[in-house]
Amino acid sequence: MSKDLSNYRKSYEKQELLESNCPENPMELFQTWFRNADETDAVEETNAMNISTIGKDGFPKNRIVLLKKFTWEGFIFYTNYTSEKGKAIEENNHICLSFFWPALEQQIIIKGIAEKQVENLSDGYFESRPDGSKLGAWASNQSTVVDSRKELEQSLLTFEKEFEGKEITRPQHWGGYLVKPISIEFWQGRPNRLHDRIRYRLEKDFSWKIERLAP
Repeated sequence: MSKDLSNYRKSYEKQELLESNCPENPMELFQTWFRNADETDAVEETNAMNISTIGKDGFPKNRIVLLKKFTWEGFIFYTNYTSEKGKAIEENNHICLSFFWPALEQQIIIKGIAEKQVENLSDGYFESRPDGSKLGAWASNQSTVVDSRKELEQSLLTFEKEFEGKEITRPQHWGGYLVKPISIEFWQGRPNRLHDRIRYRLEKDFSWKIERLAP
């Protein structure tokens, strides 16, 4: 089976990104872009982002997770610490995040250092989740092989009975990561493949160096 995609082409013409419009801190620009994407009906799940890690087998792996918070310090998401993703971060906490909003012809690519959140912050977010999601964190031994869907459903039933009438506490193997950026690239599609690529790079004095990259 084969399909030739060489004639798939699109001209990117919606917006531009110039240095004159770039604030000193990339988190300010991220907030502007994120808010704009979030207010656009054409973008679904604005907070869906790709996370790339290097596994113990030496291979990179990408997967989509949901950004749950961003601050001046960085980007926060939650996961099972014993999952393939969590084990990869434990081995090498240099990771990459990326957002792609095709309706706006925009990408954001973030290199950063992932650190576990303090427990009370993970507790606070866990408490805000629906009960079904809380129980799912207990029921699923993420990334392990299971025999069937029925096995997962039986595990969920087991924890439903265990926590019946009780507070569903956060499992210790589940919590948040804060990704502190060292590089953030903003990509804006432009005509003739001469896209705008503006990269912020963290300097030793914690200032940000702004650079234009060739497309």
